[in-house]
Amino acid sequence: MPNSSSISEFLLLALADTRQLQLLHFWLLLGIYLAALLGNGLISTAVACDHRLHTPMYFFLLNLALLDLGCISTTLPKAMANALWHTRAISYAGCATQVFFFSFLFSTEYYLLTIMSYDRYVAICKPLHYGTLLGSRACATMAAAAWGTGVLNSVLHTANTFSLPLCHGNAVDQFFCEIPQILKLSCSQFYLKEISLLVFSISLASGCFAFILFSYVHVFRAVLRMPSDQGRHKAFSTCLPHLAVVSLFVSTATFANLKPPSLSSPFLDLVVAVLYTVVPPVMNPIIYSMRNHEIKQALRTLFGDTLLRHH
Repeated sequence: MPNSSSISEFLLLALADTRQLQLLHFWLLLGIYLAALLGNGLISTAVACDHRLHTPMYFFLLNLALLDLGCISTTLPKAMANALWHTRAISYAGCATQVFFFSFLFSTEYYLLTIMSYDRYVAICKPLHYGTLLGSRACATMAAAAWGTGVLNSVLHTANTFSLPLCHGNAVDQFFCEIPQILKLSCSQFYLKEISLLVFSISLASGCFAFILFSYVHVFRAVLRMPSDQGRHKAFSTCLPHLAVVSLFVSTATFANLKPPSLSSPFLDLVVAVLYTVVPPVMNPIIYSMRNHEIKQALRTLFGDTLLRHH
């Protein structure tokens, strides 16, 4: 019966049994990873380089793109390396690092999405006060609060999870180190402390979700009262991408963490993990840029000028 002091590495879930399938998974994950890097990299570059996008909404979008880059970079590179080199191992320190950064980036993204709903609420319901309520200092303070709360949340969960004695081996039933899967390895009488911490985190997440719902109830009421169709269309076009991103994030994360044990299986756990770790970082840039003329124009200007300078 191994304990945490005797474990030097964990074994992650193998994505495939045969060498050919492992290589296929490597190339598939590499394609997904490069797509996420490209999409979020383009949005970050457009917002950072175009002064017309130096507004609160795009400042928060830049933060979201950076968080998405961090999230997918925490999980996929190790999974790709393991598939390529035909191994399942991750060191104890590597696993703890992965848990820390994923918890930090994932929770920070949720807090940031909550702040972005406040941005849309002020922009549509209190437009005359937008410059006052969301000045540059206020935006920086809110973003720093989201990042800081994410760090605190992650430190607590990571320290608590890796302080638990492990009684059930070192095989993690997931393609990355995930807190629920590591808790399954712990001695049952010791993980109640982490459960109480998870209850606190879920309560905080529920509060954020309630705030998002509250914001959008007021936003939709304000939009429906607008006299012109053009005004309503413009207001909806700025809100719907954020609403789509929130829905994708919350639905996948909620199902991953609150699905009944009777539905739990290694395959379903893997599919759900891919949904909430891989899909949002890939889809968020597409959702935000699909009907956003300002980002498209910024990219055309940026890369058009670059191409012109090279001719």
